[in-house]
Amino acid sequence: MPNTVHVAVTGAAGAIGYAILPRIASGQMFGPDTKVALHLLELPQAIAALEGVVMELNDCAFPLLESINVSDSADVAFDGVNWALLIGSKPRTKGMERNDLIRENGPIFVGQGNALLKGASDVRAVVVGNPCNTNALIAMSNAKELPRERFSAMTRLDQNRAMAQLAGKAGVGVSAVTNVTIWGNHSNTQYPDTENAKINGQPVASVITDGEWLQGEMIKKVQNRGAEIIAARGSSSAFSAANAAIDHVRSLIAKTPDGQWYSAAVPSDGSYGVEEGLLFSFPLVTDAAGNYSIVQGLPFSDFAKEKFAKTLAELQMERDVVKDLL
Repeated sequence: MPNTVHVAVTGAAGAIGYAILPRIASGQMFGPDTKVALHLLELPQAIAALEGVVMELNDCAFPLLESINVSDSADVAFDGVNWALLIGSKPRTKGMERNDLIRENGPIFVGQGNALLKGASDVRAVVVGNPCNTNALIAMSNAKELPRERFSAMTRLDQNRAMAQLAGKAGVGVSAVTNVTIWGNHSNTQYPDTENAKINGQPVASVITDGEWLQGEMIKKVQNRGAEIIAARGSSSAFSAANAAIDHVRSLIAKTPDGQWYSAAVPSDGSYGVEEGLLFSFPLVTDAAGNYSIVQGLPFSDFAKEKFAKTLAELQMERDVVKDLL
């Protein structure tokens, strides 16, 4: 990790941007010994709001915050960055089909992939803006000269939600829950796998014996949590998404504790029968050099195989919807 890390954040004046920027600037993402240079990207009509966010960042007097650059051009914002957090995307509106949302956001990530290729040879890109798996596939496909393992999409919020549900059911602290895997797409087809997860080192099923809850209510709760939050507060998840993005990046750069893993959507290498290049959420471990690998050999019940196949089929369909952008 360089002494100063250059971090681009798109949609920087939005709710997730507002929640994540002070945490990046304070050192929570890259650690207390790494300075941060922020490259903030917004739409032209949101630049004035972003200037207000910049005022607040300056007023915090973060010792690690070295500089802030603001732009409405991806080519400018991505120039020389080490990390790009692609948060900004068009939200799904009432009555909009998922495929319509994919088509609306696709051109944004074509442009951002091109801009990353032109300006950021050492970049690692994390896509948060939904539909994040397919948006990441589009960005990666339009930056073909960059190693594809530099691209990932965030399913850590889903992992965190599943961990919280399991901890609540078991009556333990969330730190007791490990090895929760989110397979597939960040959508309501995702499969939160508890069959390979543990609570205090023990298989979940030996601690939570309500199998009907594990295969029913728990999965639906995680799959539909975003919609539940929108219904309750009138807007989508913000600080929990920002927190998950912090967790996602830290897991990618720090050695994973022995015997544990985390979840993120990365380009498939063919593991578990997922065709190469498809952005699919897998269980990952990071080594001491900061390189991730997919955990191999996890067993699947017939129930798990069915859930896995469903989310894989959805991602293949999404890829076909945007094949002209790849």
